Amino acid sequence: MSDFSFKPTGSIFKEREALLEEWTPDELVGRDEELRQYHAALQPVIEGETPSNIFLYGKSGVGKTAATRFLLQLLERDAGKVDGLDLHTVEINCDGLNSSYQTAVALVNELRDPTNQISNTGYPQASVYQFLFDELDTLGGTVLIVLDEVDHIRDDSLLYKLPRARSNGDVTAARLGVIGISNDLDFRNQLSSKVRSSLCEKEVSFSAYDANELCEVLRQREAVAFENDVLDTGVIEMCAAYGAKDSGDARQALDLLLESGDIARETNTELVTEAHVREARERLQTDQVVEGISNYSMHGQLVLWALTILEEQGQTPARTRDVRDPYEMLCEREGNDPVSDRAVREYLAELETLGIISSTQVNRGKGGGKYKQHELDQSVSSVKAGLSELLDTAA
Repeated sequence: MSDFSFKPTGSIFKEREALLEEWTPDELVGRDEELRQYHAALQPVIEGETPSNIFLYGKSGVGKTAATRFLLQLLERDAGKVDGLDLHTVEINCDGLNSSYQTAVALVNELRDPTNQISNTGYPQASVYQFLFDELDTLGGTVLIVLDEVDHIRDDSLLYKLPRARSNGDVTAARLGVIGISNDLDFRNQLSSKVRSSLCEKEVSFSAYDANELCEVLRQREAVAFENDVLDTGVIEMCAAYGAKDSGDARQALDLLLESGDIARETNTELVTEAHVREARERLQTDQVVEGISNYSMHGQLVLWALTILEEQGQTPARTRDVRDPYEMLCEREGNDPVSDRAVREYLAELETLGIISSTQVNRGKGGGKYKQHELDQSVSSVKAGLSELLDTAA
């Protein structure tokens, strides 16, 4: 029988955690322009002024949350050196919080002692808002509220209330700044004009990483994560190239490097090679498709679900206009207003870039015109696994 006892190998990894998403580096590389804009938007805080409301947007994995944690750590450090500046930060991930009510409850509970929490039901919304404003006034000083994945909130009541809380007299002892972070590139356009004017006071767009920027990110992590001289020539470049090709997602590139190291350790080899990278990519592709879909924006998922319905009915490849009817049906079922035809085309283009669907340009000449046809490029089962939360809600 094989020996399955656990013994540390001491090879390959020095600090494996440095390749995980939650690890925050001492310096953020590859995002210089975005950090410059973000830093400028946060500057009023250190001046003792009312914070700006800041809206960050860009695809998943392009550094929005990492930049936020990096800059807020520096801001909290430097604020401690300024007399009279009392700074607090509150961070909530809105994934799974579908309404302003649920998000407000989560904020109240984040601010309160664990022994004094409120439940998700049983209170009028106005009462929950009052609890929140009371907690913020009790905290006092300057308060930055970070709403990560803010696009999960389906109504904009809280997004209207928070930025205007001081001017409306809801809070008097605290100066609030709201930082909204969204993976949905179209989310800000779906907000009402009154919310957009306050929540998006300062905007920072995070573009996808290119291969050179991903190399910077990976080399920074390599120095901390791996033992000396365990990565073969070309491993970093291959992981960066795959990451840039797939979507410009630093998280995917880091996962690929991590999995490559794990495979080398599994096989008791002393060097991580390009062959390990190729094997790691094959392993991760299915998992990444499922995760990519589950982290995708609500309307992007609805467009994909509509195409999946057509696929199951044997009606693909389908033209963009054919996707529209099932998409609108699903929006009605989920209680969402449908986005424009242009936005649907953009979601389909993104899904193609992510490798989830394939699209073909058809040219019928002067009489038939040009149009695109779309079909799934992944199995229906993989797509449904990614859409499982949405499908469970609709069941």
